[in-house]
Amino acid sequence: MPRPEKVTEVELLETRLRRAAGVILTDFRGLTVAEISTLRGKLRDAGAEYRVVKNRLFGIATKALGIEGLGPYLEGPTAAAFASRDPVAAAKVIQEFIRQTRKLVVKGSVVAGRVYDEAQTKTLAELPGRHGLVVLPEHGPGAVARNARLRRASNPESPFAPTREAITVEQRDLATYDALVAVGGER
Repeated sequence: MPRPEKVTEVELLETRLRRAAGVILTDFRGLTVAEISTLRGKLRDAGAEYRVVKNRLFGIATKALGIEGLGPYLEGPTAAAFASRDPVAAAKVIQEFIRQTRKLVVKGSVVAGRVYDEAQTKTLAELPGRHGLVVLPEHGPGAVARNARLRRASNPESPFAPTREAITVEQRDLATYDALVAVGGER
């Protein structure tokens, strides 16, 4: 019989996962308390919450929400960055932190209900953020679609390389951003 505090923790994780636009899983071994606090502050500024999670409870919460395939990423110490609006911004913060400290390791991520490995999560950090897509119209009509075609041509295997069908909204529309982020399965 599950203990009440563990049931409560799983429910909290489910709530966080439902609210999150994306979750980036990391191995935080080797980080000092000060470094983790710094990372938390930077992620908070980017609209994400960084929390240490228990692998088994996190796995139960994701399975309850229908997210499968996280097993290999839930080994060893795990912390999750729950991005409330912009998983790209959180991925960029984490990648920059890795460049500076060389200690943090990205395990994988969940964006739009799909699981991505370390390499695919790093690709997420290369996408333009929400702000970048809002200012893209100054680059002329079709800039979003043109950039998406270039990204697909440079790496057609990337799950984040948008297809032509994914770019169906006006470039000023923030739905373009959501389409680019959620394109992982829309091939």
